[in-house]
Amino acid sequence: MTHEVKIHEAQTTILRELLFIPSASFSELQKKTPLESDHFKFHIARLKDEGYVEKDTSTGHYSLTHKGKEYANKLDTDKNEIERQPKSAVIIVLHNDDMVLVQERLKHPYFGFWGYPGGKIRWGETILEAAARELKEETDLSAELIYRGVYHEHVESAETGEIIEDKIFHIVGATKPAGKMSDNFEGGRNAWMALAELEAKGKKYHSTDIETNIGLGKASFIESRQIYTKEQF
Repeated sequence: MTHEVKIHEAQTTILRELLFIPSASFSELQKKTPLESDHFKFHIARLKDEGYVEKDTSTGHYSLTHKGKEYANKLDTDKNEIERQPKSAVIIVLHNDDMVLVQERLKHPYFGFWGYPGGKIRWGETILEAAARELKEETDLSAELIYRGVYHEHVESAETGEIIEDKIFHIVGATKPAGKMSDNFEGGRNAWMALAELEAKGKKYHSTDIETNIGLGKASFIESRQIYTKEQF
């Protein structure tokens, strides 16, 4: 797993300027900041070390690398800060006869909630690759997978009304499971359950019925707001 390095405000300013021009000299970029030469030199060197900026040795000009272009393109150029974006994940609705595969989540947030297997889509993965990987990692099963649709969810705090999560779930239907199911995994436990039993669970994700409908091919796109209390989340 990789993490982006936290960028100093002065470095963000440099990246923002280079976002709109092919290249610029040291002095042209320095004028866009309140920094003295030595301080500016430190920040431009830092950007080079992190792979966001490169220097053309023939002209002395600086420009964005591919990594720098990707990072700078996330900037809110009015506020000069990185924009928050929705999380992207998969949910797998695996059904076998009249049963569905579900999990009890045994980690925060949503500790003790029942729902479907799933997880974040990794960089470079296709949606179905992510679904197959998550299914194998969490249940030790494989299955035939089919993309069913999208569920976009805003999670709001019941106490403050604040949006605490913004998530885009790609719902993948699954059939014909193969392998021996692992009962437990880090952060949860698995179980086969009739839909009626899942629906009767007092502690399940508020969106479970939505995910079921998309996973079984009864809908293809749904957006909704779900409200959780502090104790639930």
